Amino acid sequence: MSEVFRIEGFRFFFYSNDHRPIHIHVRYGGGEAVFVVEDRVELRESQGLKALELRRARELAEEHKNLIVRKWNECLD
Repeated sequence: MSEVFRIEGFRFFFYSNDHRPIHIHVRYGGGEAVFVVEDRVELRESQGLKALELRRARELAEEHKNLIVRKWNECLD
């Protein structure tokens, strides 16, 4: 597991054997979500996160999209 960044209690990461499309896993509290990171950041799946937490996680992923893509390319491509 490679952590990309941590902010506001959200931990953004991907696994070393992850597959395309580019996506990021997010953990917050006891919940987790996965967002696809392409032209836009879109929710793929989630468990245990409230709507407000999901919205904030998506906003943070959107704000750090360039970092996510760069780290993905460094580690997985």
